[in-house]
Amino acid sequence: MKILVSNDDGIYAEGIFTLVKELSKIAKVFVVAPDRERSATAHAITMHKPLRAEKVEIFGPEVTAFKINGTPSDCVKLALDALLEEPPDFVISGINRGPNLGTDVIYSGTVSAAIEAAIYGIPAIAASVTAYEEISFEYPAEFIRKLCGSIKNKEFPKDSLLNVNIPNLEREKIKGIMITHLGTRKYKNCFHKRCDPRGKDYFWLAGEVIEDLLDIDSDVWAVKNGYISITPIHFDLTKYELIDTLKTWDIDY
Repeated sequence: MKILVSNDDGIYAEGIFTLVKELSKIAKVFVVAPDRERSATAHAITMHKPLRAEKVEIFGPEVTAFKINGTPSDCVKLALDALLEEPPDFVISGINRGPNLGTDVIYSGTVSAAIEAAIYGIPAIAASVTAYEEISFEYPAEFIRKLCGSIKNKEFPKDSLLNVNIPNLEREKIKGIMITHLGTRKYKNCFHKRCDPRGKDYFWLAGEVIEDLLDIDSDVWAVKNGYISITPIHFDLTKYELIDTLKTWDIDY
């Protein structure tokens, strides 16, 4: 089995290092990841400057790895089109520091790297731990390894990926796995206005998270209650239920 690993926290992040070490137990692993943190870049790709791929040997001699001066989507696109001799069996993006729940997936570089793989028709998983501090990546990495083993012989859904969020809990405190839908996780944005040393105003984005904790089939509810959440995501954003309705509208041209 061959697995391509990427992320948005950067190639030197602890999450990707732990994941690669664990996946190497079952597969030939390739790493193509950003040279620095690229969180919240969504599905941006680089078109107006050159992309550079620099080979690194931080994962050991058995792992071929490149750091890229681009986004997570760049990394997967470049890997599949230029750096790898043949397509991998899986693309895994992560393990991300912090959750990717609800509408977070729209902004997430972690999820976008997995979406890029899905566009190419390759089974993909986006993996996140739902905490920012004092994280242990060992069990999450072990879970992703087991998940790959569990689904490697399954018929993976077309144009889809699995978005996995793992609570930052000790193994014995994990209650189980829930198959979920994207919940409601929005932000009450607050832009702090500040002044730089030259007297020019600038703004710093802050705010608070607003979550719907009553939707018991959602990814938000699952992780808050100690479950691993697995959400199938389809990158086709068409609202099919509205097609026939729109056809009845009298739209001038």
